[in-house]
Amino acid sequence: MKDIGTAGIVLIVFGVLGITGLVFIASTRSMTTLENVFLQVLSLLIGIGVSLFVSRQSAEKTAREIIKPHARSAFRRLVSLYESLSRASIEIRSLSDSASPEDYRVTFAKLDAIVIEQLTAADDALEDWRDIVPEDVEELKQKLESSNIGGG
Repeated sequence: MKDIGTAGIVLIVFGVLGITGLVFIASTRSMTTLENVFLQVLSLLIGIGVSLFVSRQSAEKTAREIIKPHARSAFRRLVSLYESLSRASIEIRSLSDSASPEDYRVTFAKLDAIVIEQLTAADDALEDWRDIVPEDVEELKQKLESSNIGGG
C-alpha cells in the first residue's frame, strides 16, 4: 500500500513539472490545440491523483478512529486476563509451601474462581469484538461450544 502512495506522489510531482513546462511554453508563445488538450488532461490526472491520495489518508484516519474504542476495550480485557493469570500463578506457587489437604482445597477453590473470572472476561471480550467482526465471533463461539471449552 505504501508503494502505491509513493508512486502516486511521484506521478503528481512529474505532473506538476509537466504543467510547469506547459505554462512556460504558453508564456513564450501561443499553445497548439494538442498542447492545450495535453495540459487539461494532465491537470485532470493530477486532480484525480491528489483526490485519491487525500481520500485514502482520510479513510485510514476514520478507520483508526472507529476501531480505537474497540481496541481500548480489548486492551483492558487483555490486562484483566493477564492480572487474573498472575493471581492464578501466585496461588499455584503457594501450594509448594504447604502439605495440608485443606490448603489444597482452598487453593483449588481460588483457582476455580480465577478460571471463572477469566472465562467471563474472555466472553466480554468476544462481545466487544462482535461489533467489528460478528461472523468471526459467531464462528469462534460455535467452535468453542462444539469442543465443550466455552464456559459462558
